[in-house]
Amino acid sequence: MKHVNFEFKARLRNEKHIRAVLKEQRATFVGTDHQVDTYFCVPHGRLKVREGDIENALIFYERPNAPGARAAKVQMLELPPENPVKSILREALGVLAVVNKRREIYFVGNVKIHLDRVRTLGEFVEVEAVSRTASLGQVRAQGREFQRLFRIAPEDFIGESYSDLILKKRERTAK
Repeated sequence: MKHVNFEFKARLRNEKHIRAVLKEQRATFVGTDHQVDTYFCVPHGRLKVREGDIENALIFYERPNAPGARAAKVQMLELPPENPVKSILREALGVLAVVNKRREIYFVGNVKIHLDRVRTLGEFVEVEAVSRTASLGQVRAQGREFQRLFRIAPEDFIGESYSDLILKKRERTAK
């Protein structure tokens, strides 16, 4: 399935406020998922296998590394639990990074909100306004509305993926 996201990731500074907004917006709580994302070495974009209790998928996406909200082109294939895809890609491409996280998943309509606790990195909020049919302008407006509602400060935006942050941390500790 192909779709366009307008998304942002930020440090989770005011969890109490964000939870109040989720309640006010009547967000649907999907559950808490323990997810392991294995990123593979590819020439462009990002390719990962997500293994979780709720979500299991092969995901390829392209998005600029830039703080704040940005568009992402996503292709995703849902996978059954305990499938051979990760081992095949590991052998064929090599592993770039592994991200281990606990993710609370919420929806407000087509907007997916994650409260993430990423091992070795900390706590984050991630918002994805997802569209298979709406214009980029519509999902951009939705993403910006959640930026405003959550009161995300410009300095709290994270431009990189969790895999990039893991790689940077690995480089710093190797020195």
